[in-house]
Amino acid sequence: MKKLMVYLKPYWKITLLAPLFMVLEVSMDLLQPILMAKIVNEGVIAGDLETIKRTGVLMILVALIGLIGGAGCTVFSSTASLNFATDLRQSVFDKVQTFSFQNLDQFKGGSLITRLTADIVQLQMFIMTVLRSIRSPLLTIGSVIMAFTISVKLAIIFAVTIPILFIVLYFLIRHAFPTYTVVQKKLDKVNTVLQENLMGIRVVKAFVRTDFENDRFGKANGDYTNYAIKAARIVSLNMPVLMLILNFSLVVILWFGANETWNGALPVGDLIAFINYVTQVLFAVMMIGMMMITISRSKVSADRIQEVLTTESTLTDRLQADHQAVTSGEVVFDRVSFSYDGQSNVLKEISFVASPGQTVAILGATGSGKSSLVQLIPRLYDVAAGSVSIDGVDVRDISLEHLRTSIGVVLQQSILFSGTIRDNITYGKPDAAQEEVELAAKAACAHEFIMSMPDGYDTMLGQRGINLSGGQKQRISIARALLVRPSILILDDSTSAVDLGTESRIQKALGELLEKSTSFIIAQRISSVLEADKIMVLEDGRVCAEGTHEQLMKDSEVYQEIYRSQLGKEDVVYE
Repeated sequence: MKKLMVYLKPYWKITLLAPLFMVLEVSMDLLQPILMAKIVNEGVIAGDLETIKRTGVLMILVALIGLIGGAGCTVFSSTASLNFATDLRQSVFDKVQTFSFQNLDQFKGGSLITRLTADIVQLQMFIMTVLRSIRSPLLTIGSVIMAFTISVKLAIIFAVTIPILFIVLYFLIRHAFPTYTVVQKKLDKVNTVLQENLMGIRVVKAFVRTDFENDRFGKANGDYTNYAIKAARIVSLNMPVLMLILNFSLVVILWFGANETWNGALPVGDLIAFINYVTQVLFAVMMIGMMMITISRSKVSADRIQEVLTTESTLTDRLQADHQAVTSGEVVFDRVSFSYDGQSNVLKEISFVASPGQTVAILGATGSGKSSLVQLIPRLYDVAAGSVSIDGVDVRDISLEHLRTSIGVVLQQSILFSGTIRDNITYGKPDAAQEEVELAAKAACAHEFIMSMPDGYDTMLGQRGINLSGGQKQRISIARALLVRPSILILDDSTSAVDLGTESRIQKALGELLEKSTSFIIAQRISSVLEADKIMVLEDGRVCAEGTHEQLMKDSEVYQEIYRSQLGKEDVVYE
């Protein structure tokens, strides 16, 4: 947790002012019982009304000064904690942006959301509580000192009670800490289930799986609630146990204090003041108890956030990274193997060359490794063995920024962001002129449907492009990739939601717009790749066939089977 305190450093002035104002408030609170004792001893018992008035006015003045101290502490502690949380949240978010796909697979989306929200809010509350809770230890120490000035005998009883209170607090917190670790993990699960449900709500509705999703969320929510209740039970013992100990000590103090008063050794006003100090300590120790519980919860959150901040991306630029390597777009796979888990290879000994200007199509059954293969080109993952090079340079020796800005990628799932259609198309090139935007949209066969909308390119899209069809989303995604005029274009099954005619027009436009670019097309429909310069068929992570359509129809039984099954031409034979 200490390492995260660096985020308070820019706000050290207001961080320092908060406890200083609290010292002012505590000082005024410690004066009140003494002033009250004076009113009782010198005013009420002596019948001196002037003393009562004068001391009463002084008590009001002291209370007002204490109010200023409390208000100042609240303002400064809130400001410091909010700024701390803002900077920390930004830092964690920036760190997540550097993560590779492998890092993201490690943390999962639901866990990262919890860490960016609930965990940081927990630390924010911790900072605010600590800056304000200096009141509790100061009030405890001050009350004990003031109690000794009134009566040493009674103060000894008082002083013996306080260590017992802290021992009890220690054992309660020791049992609470492990429980809060589990609570945060259960909250991760709730967020994960919620995120999956909201992202796939249309699938849920289409397959009438609302009851199943309700049960799934209910189980995750129930697990979280059960552990949260378990932690709350431990915390709930805090106040009753402390109250029992303090009330017991209060009874003892009243027992001996009454005898002192009857014997004339302790004025009534002093006894009242002493009991006020005991009461102040009661509330101060309870606040310390709550603060310790907050610290135990915050320690869990701090560890989880620190885990994110200390995680290094598995993909980083090398010291001598090339910033100008990609020129023509020649891609070479040399005996490439790849694994997600470091154990079983998804790709095995893949070797091929894609020359500049070529269109390379990749076919294969689900799970054959098609998407894994193309993800190695922009270095979304690193190879396990072998190498991927572009224009003669290993992609691991090319700067990630240069590499990825030279490659246009259209993923299987069309990801759009809230904003206008123009915002989404220009995502990779924010300063693009309208003519460039329209040219890319026309090549993707998106211009016509965009212009049919009331606001054209300024039409606002809902979250994830909810107000567009699947085909429209794909075409905007393609336009986004085309706008940057990449040296290498990757289309990962990105025309599956458009009709054959539109797909044909898109491919023709791609050939004209990106004539010199190297294109990789993953497709489920064999009709989409008939004109490709090279077709590779993957099977179980290996290239089982490679060539043009005509060559494969002669030499590859696997390709022939795919062709016949999709186009229904059983009697096609190539000599």
